[in-house]
Amino acid sequence: MTETDQAVPDPAAPPPANDPAADATPEARLAALEKELADLKDQALRAMAEAENTRRRAQREADDARKFALAGFARDLLAVVDNLGRALQAVPPEKRAGGDIANLHAGVEMTERELLAVLDRNGVKPVDPLGEKFDPNLHQAMFEAPSTDKPAGTVIQVVAKGYTLQGRLLRPAMVGVAKTPDLPPGGIDTRA
Repeated sequence: MTETDQAVPDPAAPPPANDPAADATPEARLAALEKELADLKDQALRAMAEAENTRRRAQREADDARKFALAGFARDLLAVVDNLGRALQAVPPEKRAGGDIANLHAGVEMTERELLAVLDRNGVKPVDPLGEKFDPNLHQAMFEAPSTDKPAGTVIQVVAKGYTLQGRLLRPAMVGVAKTPDLPPGGIDTRA
């Protein structure tokens, strides 16, 4: 045998003299091998679980990227929706009855409706909270106004609608919120 040849161990041969399992009984060697097998099986299961978790995380991130990829574009389009709404509100009701302004109004109205339908098909939904309780997760308070007919903390005016994209807030609704009217001097509420 030359120096470059390597000896292939014979599986039937007894273990080398420096092997600690050489002095062990066959039962002890079997127990050690079973423990090693259990450890390797545990490592393999953990590696498979980690790979599955990584796959799921990557799939979830890819799904989120697909769902929310147009968030910036949709947010930019909301300014267009706002301007179309303002244009529609700027035309007095008496001018909407006939003539060129009525035709222009109808065209702007159809454009707004189509744009809102396109946004809706892509998961952009309006948040119009008039009469609802103020929710800082969905609304941005622009002002507070005293109100005797609405409880404090109720949205009494919507300055600009909010929008969500696939259930995630895209833009908060800008609202006016009711507050308790100031009490008269002496701090006694005589309204009841």
